[in-house]
Amino acid sequence: METINEEYICKSETETKKLAYNFAKRLNKDDIVVLNGELGAGKTIFVQGIAAYFNIENQISSPTFTIVNEYTLNDGSSIYHFDVYRLEDSNEFISKVGTEYFDQGISIIEWGDIIKDILPKRTIYVNIEKDNLDFNTRKIVIKREVV
Repeated sequence: METINEEYICKSETETKKLAYNFAKRLNKDDIVVLNGELGAGKTIFVQGIAAYFNIENQISSPTFTIVNEYTLNDGSSIYHFDVYRLEDSNEFISKVGTEYFDQGISIIEWGDIIKDILPKRTIYVNIEKDNLDFNTRKIVIKREVV
């Protein structure tokens, strides 16, 4: 397997959403996307860009307390938006949520490194870093394994 890294610099929330919108065009119906970055880095903004591509009109917010939000797409498939920030580890995820979502639609997981040990190799990782000098700038690295 080969690892492909794509690096982007986004200078505003609008650019981050546009990048995520274009990223969403390449997603398959059973992809798993992990979003990592410190608080306020823009993980939920990235999810909003993905949602825009799929014409999800709902207000997208991070499911910090519910752990998962489900969005049904026009074709009947689903996007599952997880926030595992408050979970201890993958065992807690399995007991509270389970892994069956991973084969039922697109799974987007904020703070996904917490449960990295149970994620399939096909998982796509999106790391978002704040710029120390410019509050609006983000470095976004998309990492995926390719056969």
